[in-house]
Amino acid sequence: MTYRELYEIGKSRLTQAGIEEAALDARLLLEFVCRTARNDLLVHGDRAVEAEQESAYRELIGRRSAHIPLQHLTGVSEFMGLEFMVNEDVLIPRQDTEILVEEVMRNLHDGFRILDMCTGSGCILLSLLHYSNDCSGVGADISEKALEVARRNAQNLNETNVSFVNGDLFEKVEGKFEIIVSNPPYIRTGVIPTLMEEVRLHEPVAALDGLADGLHFYREIVKESKKYLCGGGQLFFEIGYDQREAVTALMEQAGFRDVTAVQDYAGLDRVVYGSFY
Repeated sequence: MTYRELYEIGKSRLTQAGIEEAALDARLLLEFVCRTARNDLLVHGDRAVEAEQESAYRELIGRRSAHIPLQHLTGVSEFMGLEFMVNEDVLIPRQDTEILVEEVMRNLHDGFRILDMCTGSGCILLSLLHYSNDCSGVGADISEKALEVARRNAQNLNETNVSFVNGDLFEKVEGKFEIIVSNPPYIRTGVIPTLMEEVRLHEPVAALDGLADGLHFYREIVKESKKYLCGGGQLFFEIGYDQREAVTALMEQAGFRDVTAVQDYAGLDRVVYGSFY
């Protein structure tokens, strides 16, 4: 069977299974199995695929048809131009979260100490360290399994000026930071059953569930973060599209100044940050 024929089979099966980006996922899985590049489908579509590769591809297409996330099948996810290991113990990095990283980077100076609260795969913290000079970081998470993934990602990216602590929010955090950044669980509990199957069934619910109103972790982090920020330090949050006013109010009531909201590329509120003096 040729490369293109196998791709068409995969695309058709994913389309029938209701996968939103069937063509893209079919191509990416074929490239993953055959270790090929994006243009191979166009340039070398008529080349024969080995039987072993065909079998492996059909198996992956079957699993993707069952709505297992693409990134769980390949074991990796791209974020900020870097490759991160992911599995069912961490949230898959979203492109929207790059807005958070980019906003922190605009305020990041050499030698800053960064705390990433609810670090998960470590993608936020490790991206910030990768693209800065002489900064150090701490990633905190309640899930030790998530931290195992974060440590692996730090090793893979050769980031040595970083440590990870296992605890409930600030429970095990020590010292002061110029930057605290967090993409906390912020989905309302009642909304979780309505999420797409890939998220609802295959990503860690604890990393999604912001309890009844989705604001529980914002309240706790805003309240505690003041003890861990240097004078003039900044707190950055990723937020849900409808949480700007609530999170802004929480920060302002806690004494944060110059609280600012930033939209993502779709024009939705995505980041809120402010300074504490």
